[in-house]
Amino acid sequence: MAQLVYFSSASGNTHRFIEKLGSPAFRIPRHKSEALPYVRAPFVLILPTYADGEGRGAVHSQVIRFLNDAPTRSFLKGVIASGNRNFGAYFAHAGDVVSKKCGVPLLYRFELAGTDTDLHRVQHGMTEFWKRQS
Repeated sequence: MAQLVYFSSASGNTHRFIEKLGSPAFRIPRHKSEALPYVRAPFVLILPTYADGEGRGAVHSQVIRFLNDAPTRSFLKGVIASGNRNFGAYFAHAGDVVSKKCGVPLLYRFELAGTDTDLHRVQHGMTEFWKRQS
């Protein structure tokens, strides 16, 4: 069964998006002391972007830690990224980084906690994406 896995910072924007999305999802914890989710089924990763003005540090260390597990990473099928348009070319840059490093498609980008349009597009897009995967 396809799954969503996400990371959300203290701001909670990505978490609010997941709640509004209404799909079951596993959360990557914010703290290293917490256990990472055990994922052994195809999943899409939703993550916010952390970057300086030059795009460095776009992917949070907990997401890197999660994806450093080769068996987990092998089930990654796509990425959805959030960000702030104030960062211009680096808007939702974490999605670009993960997509390139893991060889999976960047499926969508949204700003902060997303809009109703973003929710609709992701819901519809995920349905279509998983149909094409099977």
